[in-house]
Amino acid sequence: MLFAIDIGNTNIVLGLFKGKELVANWRMTTHLHKTVDEYAMLILDLFHSYGTGTQEVDAIICSNVVPPLTPFFIEIGRKYFGIQPRFVNHEMETGLKICYNTPQEVGADRIVNAAAGLEIYGGPLIIVDFGTATTFCAISAKGEYLGGVISPGIMISAEALFTRTEDSRMPLT
Repeated sequence: MLFAIDIGNTNIVLGLFKGKELVANWRMTTHLHKTVDEYAMLILDLFHSYGTGTQEVDAIICSNVVPPLTPFFIEIGRKYFGIQPRFVNHEMETGLKICYNTPQEVGADRIVNAAAGLEIYGGPLIIVDFGTATTFCAISAKGEYLGGVISPGIMISAEALFTRTEDSRMPLT
């Protein structure tokens, strides 16, 4: 089975695939202060609750936008699964041609979104991802990653609106 890990700023989403079929998935909160073993115990408990073990996993792929957690998930892969995880980056063969002067600046989350969108729908595409940040990505009919925009996500925007307008509200007398 393939163990897919999406490490985001707010959540880490985990999935187990048999071929192209997603057979189990989970979500946990991203915390920079958890230890490798704490993350591992959560993951092992989730595997146990599904009724599977780490020995059934033959590959691990990670999409990560939280670089400080990279060594954690490398260690989890090696120590608990006996597998070196692969991390999505601009050099990985995804079917996309990234049309940037600095392709390393395209985040793994955006590469995965674009590659999946292209695989499922074909091009041209505009992909919108509503997460911690809201991202927009443009993909041509030829599978070229043309560019995109990152903006604050819905929750960040709502919190900013609330905190920035809170002081300006005056009670009516």
